Amino acid sequence: MPRHDAILGIDEGTTGTRAVLAGMDGTVLSASYRDIPLHTPRPGWVEQDAAVVWNRTADAIRQVLDEHPDVRVVAIGITNQRETSVLWNRATGEPVHPAIVWQCRRTADRCRQLRDEGMASEIAETTGLVIDPYFSGTKVEWMLHGLGVQRDDAAGLAFGTMDTWLIWNLTGAAAHVTDMTNASRTMLFDIERREWSAELLDLLGVPRSILPEALPSAARFGETRGLGFLSDGIPVCGVAGDQQAALFGQTCLEPGSAKNTYGTGCFLLMHTGNQRPRSAHGLLTTLACDERGGPAYALEGSVFIGGAAIQWLRDGLGILATARESEALARSVPDAGGVVFVPALTGLGAPYWNPDVRGAVFGLTRGTTRAHLVRAALEAIAHQSADVVEAMAGDAGTPLDVLRVDGGAAANDFLMQMQADLLGTPVERPSVIETTVMGAILLAGIGSGVWSPSDARARWRVERRFEPEMEASERALRRNEWRDAVARLTAGSA
Repeated sequence: MPRHDAILGIDEGTTGTRAVLAGMDGTVLSASYRDIPLHTPRPGWVEQDAAVVWNRTADAIRQVLDEHPDVRVVAIGITNQRETSVLWNRATGEPVHPAIVWQCRRTADRCRQLRDEGMASEIAETTGLVIDPYFSGTKVEWMLHGLGVQRDDAAGLAFGTMDTWLIWNLTGAAAHVTDMTNASRTMLFDIERREWSAELLDLLGVPRSILPEALPSAARFGETRGLGFLSDGIPVCGVAGDQQAALFGQTCLEPGSAKNTYGTGCFLLMHTGNQRPRSAHGLLTTLACDERGGPAYALEGSVFIGGAAIQWLRDGLGILATARESEALARSVPDAGGVVFVPALTGLGAPYWNPDVRGAVFGLTRGTTRAHLVRAALEAIAHQSADVVEAMAGDAGTPLDVLRVDGGAAANDFLMQMQADLLGTPVERPSVIETTVMGAILLAGIGSGVWSPSDARARWRVERRFEPEMEASERALRRNEWRDAVARLTAGSA
């Protein structure tokens, strides 16, 4: 039987892990998915068993390989949920504490203390981040303190985000590494010097000895060893956090190019090249990838409630049977009937950063139907993303020419057209919506030398382009109605 070369992509997400085999032309040959359970031992706490994450990932890899016994894997790429933190014993390879997931809020008081101590400016200048439990720094501090580990006692421990944990297991404990995009999300990494910050490590009591080496996203991270289901010596050559991997997978590699991922929330990244922007609108500065997988800068804005607004209408109010039904319902009415829905169900993210505000629906009348509410919810997703795009354009000093989109909700044609209309900018949807794992595969292809940057670009294809159809006067009216609704909410929470 002839052998065919392929690249293995691993997409380790918050609620599941996926393995994908891609041929040398970028075509997906096979994919396998495994659920990963989340545990909430206390309100606001979110944990995972890191050993389960590895075992489920290994199971997904086995399945795609079993389906293609004629395939020879030449490189591995990894993308992962960012900020989720793992601490393990170097000698045994066993986690010493449940992994603390990015969603976990257990260190909120510690973050508040750091802000009260006046550390916000220093941390923002060094890391590009705001002080928040979202990031890994206070998570690892919490684990070390809870285990009673002093700085001098930590030599036998290893820390990492999920990419580091997977590489450790793939390489038989030979490689303790991460990439710079994941490192930049820890609140411990100097994004200009591209190294761990001694000052922040000292501030949070994190020993340098437990941290991985940070490499560019396309690099030689290590080789498989002792797995049984994968041959020894396969190089792990591409690693990036999920949103940066999606940016790369969308081939947004020039300053001003941007992508938006529509999932439970919305994550919008704009590439800014080798120039570090400093946001005046509450956006994050993070490390992304240049065309060769080396470090570059990006602005990031997170919308907390995107597709979750439709989930809430379905599960919370029961006015939808399925999320897919939302598009047909929205099209069944000519407009939202004056209804404006601000879905601040968990506060407002970028560019407002107001955790205390609560959601509201304005403009209800006796004539309001469930179709109007559904349409208003979809419009709200587009409005929130438009807010972030406008903030990014102001920070970057670069207008947006086109927005590339991915994620599950990007399949909704009504939402994509509304996004183009409210931005006044074309929206491009690729033929493969799941661009996160494709970003990892492209990085692995470049890092292993089997693809050039131009080869990677050639593997991105547009499936549909949505051109703005809304008149400028109508767009201004809609945007002003939205801004007024948000202002009324944020004024009430001040």
